[in-house]
Amino acid sequence: MQNIGNIDRIIRIVLGILLLALVFVGPQTPWGWVGLIPLITGLVSFCPLYAIFKYNTN
Repeated sequence: MQNIGNIDRIIRIVLGILLLALVFVGPQTPWGWVGLIPLITGLVSFCPLYAIFKYNTN
């Protein structure tokens, strides 16, 4: 079941990639691993928090 629309999905994927880049370039901070969350939710088009709050951008 998808609950993330196309625009939301693109934003999540781009944001996730940018945050992951912080792990390897720039400040090389481990906080960049947080980027996995928006990246994965964007790739699978499903956000568990959206499901909990019955929110849908699809």
